[in-house]
Amino acid sequence: MRVTKHEHACLRLETGGKTLIIDPGGFTLPLDDLSELAAVVLTHEHPDHWTPKHLEQLLAAAPGTPIFGPAGVAAAASEFDITVVAPGEAIEVGPFRLEFFGGTHNVIHASIPTIENVGVLVNETLYYPGDSYAVPGDRDVALLAAPVGAPWLKIGEAMDFVLAVRPARAFGTHDMTLSRIGLDMHRSRLRWATEQGGGEFLDLEATESVDA
Repeated sequence: MRVTKHEHACLRLETGGKTLIIDPGGFTLPLDDLSELAAVVLTHEHPDHWTPKHLEQLLAAAPGTPIFGPAGVAAAASEFDITVVAPGEAIEVGPFRLEFFGGTHNVIHASIPTIENVGVLVNETLYYPGDSYAVPGDRDVALLAAPVGAPWLKIGEAMDFVLAVRPARAFGTHDMTLSRIGLDMHRSRLRWATEQGGGEFLDLEATESVDA
């Protein structure tokens, strides 16, 4: 399975001639080569993880593509046909098996309402927690997309999350709010955490890919 990191929180997964898109949001540049789109996953409703413009573009390229997300996404994107998913559920769509974890967005501040969020494990290989530190149970994770910067993120907590998951490989995502200096610093912390479990940390930039 080919995994491509796009800007901020967006991931493209490709296998068996089909494509899965996760979290194409407001910091993500327009995507292309979408005719073989199997599904879209939106982990939560915040605009840095989805926009109407992205969904319109995706559906124009591949009409009828199923879109999966928690109930909050279905409410926020009510003009689209969203299939509601929740932690503990598993769905197979094309060559992709999607398993959902977590349930709650990490707290930003007590004054800001907490919303639903799902982490997603794809083909028992790649795990992305959305905006959370939800661990996918006792699963062995071959490749972890680990949030590296956010208003809700404390780097020590992100390190603890990586230590808990113990991935074979990891890379940083959710990174557009960081300066270059901040990104390099936070990556170095997650690299340390990944290596404690015997794993390898990858410095993936936007549009760079890795085979999982």
